Amino acid sequence: MIQSKNIKKSFGSLQVLKGIDFKINKGEIVSIVGASGAGKTTLLQIIGTLDKAESGKVLIDDVDITILSDKKLAKLRNEKIGFVFQFHHLLPEFTALENVCIPAFLKGDKRSEAEAKALEILDFLNLKNRISHKPNELSGGEQQRVAVARALINRPAVILADEPSGNLDSANKKELHELFFELRDKFSQTFVIVTHDNELATMSDRILHIKDGIVE
Repeated sequence: MIQSKNIKKSFGSLQVLKGIDFKINKGEIVSIVGASGAGKTTLLQIIGTLDKAESGKVLIDDVDITILSDKKLAKLRNEKIGFVFQFHHLLPEFTALENVCIPAFLKGDKRSEAEAKALEILDFLNLKNRISHKPNELSGGEQQRVAVARALINRPAVILADEPSGNLDSANKKELHELFFELRDKFSQTFVIVTHDNELATMSDRILHIKDGIVE
């Protein structure tokens, strides 16, 4: 599903990733943990094609993303990868439904097809009665669930989440964590999650500890 082989990355003279190797199977929920500055987010961005490694390989569904052109990377990012961040990054002028549809529009789906898919996911996430609301009319937990729906709309191979519950209160955090496992059970969805939250990490199928630039 996802495989990393000897990924290295430096910023100036500082080598952050010193040879990262791991394999993640379809339907797994894997947490990446480590101290601040350990390179967790950098690794997630490399997996998500938002940054490039200096050397090594990343394979998603047996495709080596490190050798793809920018055009092919953009297509793969849109179709194979969903992103959920600490802050929801919803567009304030658009409704929940419109925000969720955006990746499908970028993929080239017709409006009717995109909206049908978005409604199905929003219904599953208990947001059907909030589809016409704009972000400032939604609670923090609702905003993050809309962001999850947006990540899911193109049926990606993997969801990459960077501190997804870091901006939520305890109740919404628990709800979001449980949602990831519901999505895995319903859609066989794969998750790779960077987190400082011990509860979420221990719930995961597996934990990757990054220390001194390598996976322990």
